Amino acid sequence: MAPMEKDGERAGAGGGARGQAGARWSLVVPLKPLARAKTRLAGAVGPAERRRLALAFAQDTVAAALACAAVGDVVVVTDDPVAARRLAALGAGVVPDRPAAGLNAALAYGAGAARERGPGAPVAALNADLPALRPAELGRVLAVAGRFPRAFLADAADIGTTFLSAAPGIELRPAFGGASRRAHLSSGAVEIRLGGVVSVRRDVDTAADLRAALRLGVGPRTAERCRAGALAAVAG
Repeated sequence: MAPMEKDGERAGAGGGARGQAGARWSLVVPLKPLARAKTRLAGAVGPAERRRLALAFAQDTVAAALACAAVGDVVVVTDDPVAARRLAALGAGVVPDRPAAGLNAALAYGAGAARERGPGAPVAALNADLPALRPAELGRVLAVAGRFPRAFLADAADIGTTFLSAAPGIELRPAFGGASRRAHLSSGAVEIRLGGVVSVRRDVDTAADLRAALRLGVGPRTAERCRAGALAAVAG
């Protein structure tokens, strides 16, 4: 992994903060139906436990995001009724995944819903599988993102993306999936290269990812699931 530059160094001066640096953010968190979530964990755990893990990841992600002082609202885009109830109970807004045309369409739709709920707030997409997310680290990412019209944070592998932001009045233009780091760079978004925010980059797709998240320290719901006997091999 390349060394991390200082805050915003890669982007250079200027950047066009458009006044959003001090605003409270609206975050959009997409979550597919739990039965189809985290399929790359299928070799490590059974279908029922995989669904429980996906929900625990999302609950810990949303709870940490809502605990961040820079966040004013979290909007979850999902069609899963169980996840919708559990995440709403944490304080998130929930909107259905319409038109159900894939991840990036869900994010664009969710960004529109977030802007209706919080006109004038900067908006960011955040992965739902960040169970080690720390509010203070998210706050640091948001502080840097607020300096630019669009910005993103790569995942721990430097291939995908865990966070994409857009200033008020700027289209989010999400390009998540696969090599999304390259896609977001090509779209003109500024890459945030910031040390000490590993919890915002540590998404979980595989058993190895989960072990890495556990070493960082996961939220209470994921920790509870990983204490279950069915996950002993993964967690160990």
